[in-house]
Amino acid sequence: MGASSGKKNILSEKILNASNAFIRTSVSDSSLTFVSITRVELSDDLSNSKLYWDTFDAAKRGDSKKAIESITGKLRTHLSKLLKMRHVPTITFVYDSQFDAEKKIDDLLDEEAKKGKGIS
Repeated sequence: MGASSGKKNILSEKILNASNAFIRTSVSDSSLTFVSITRVELSDDLSNSKLYWDTFDAAKRGDSKKAIESITGKLRTHLSKLLKMRHVPTITFVYDSQFDAEKKIDDLLDEEAKKGKGIS
């Protein structure tokens, strides 16, 4: 039987906030300076989590990916202590491409608007 939706949402929010705070205050890797966890998805049984991340410095996305994956163990330990959980969900980091997709759509709409007005 899965966890209740409310409990799952509360835990997701706590993991999101704690993960961002951990990255800001406990990690000295400059590759993570502009990295944020954007959302957390938990499995129904709370055993697995996907932490979606993005960076404001797209040029360092590859370095950020390596750096964020390297802190997985430390982050799980931190979450275990902070949230007082015996079994912290496994963490999988996933790049959140939502903002890239939104930017592409905006660019296409701008391009079409310019074509419609005869602007090149």
